[in-house]
Amino acid sequence: MADNNTQPWPRNKNIRPSVDSNDTIQRSPRSSGGFTTDKDIGSRRPPRHHQSVDSVDSTSSLYSIDSRRSKPPPPGTYHVQLPKDQIYRVPPPENAHRYEYLSRQKHNRSACRRCCCYSFATLLVLLLLAALVVGVFFLVCRPHKPRFSVSGVSVAGVTLASPSPISPVFKIKVRCKNVNGKLGLIYEKGSAVEIFHEGIKLGDGEFAAFEQPAENVTMTVTKLRGSRIQLKSSSRKDLVESQKRRKVLFDVRVKAPIKFRVGVVTTWTMGLTVDCKITVDKLTSSATVITEDCVTQDISLL
Repeated sequence: MADNNTQPWPRNKNIRPSVDSNDTIQRSPRSSGGFTTDKDIGSRRPPRHHQSVDSVDSTSSLYSIDSRRSKPPPPGTYHVQLPKDQIYRVPPPENAHRYEYLSRQKHNRSACRRCCCYSFATLLVLLLLAALVVGVFFLVCRPHKPRFSVSGVSVAGVTLASPSPISPVFKIKVRCKNVNGKLGLIYEKGSAVEIFHEGIKLGDGEFAAFEQPAENVTMTVTKLRGSRIQLKSSSRKDLVESQKRRKVLFDVRVKAPIKFRVGVVTTWTMGLTVDCKITVDKLTSSATVITEDCVTQDISLL
């Protein structure tokens, strides 16, 4: 049987009971309906303002309508701004190995580039210094090319009567004049002298190495040798005809390394080239030089 103190729910349909979602309704073992009375509930909690079930239902329905009305943002490009403290200062663990590899490559590339730049800068400075030294040298000393002339020629071993190969020997006396008033000349070893007739090389040798003071004239003798040179019939015939006319033409080329000297200061090695055209009357040891013309080419600085 139900307890007499328990009051039934109102039958008016327009009135709904007030329910607090935060309250817990306890069941009473003594009540037949399993609920406590309003008196017990009121004695256990203080009175407070309650939200009606209608208001809760209406609010829930509004939220559900708003959620149904909300649509996803249209597709496009969006800029996301993050605080600096949330940006990675180090690569993620899955990219750490690749980052280390790329960092090592970048470091090696930077070191190589730095070394190339330093080498290029050093070479450029050395070239500028060399150009400055050369400019000062030519402005102050004003070097002049030496002059050469051929004063005597001796020929041996040229036999034109038979078609057999010839092994000629030439002795050429060269007059070298240093026209510089302050600069001495040093003719170094490693020179080369060649003699030709109508483009055919007949012999070669080495120019004498010596030192020449300023405003000095030095006579040198250079021996040129050829070994078993087979002349064509036309060349042999031309030599015979030239000797009959007493005008045998030869071309002599001299290439010698030289240095200039000012007091105790000596320059770097330069290249000297001399081309001479000489004419002799015969091909014997007593040959006489009829004409000669020697031209000294420009001195190469390297």
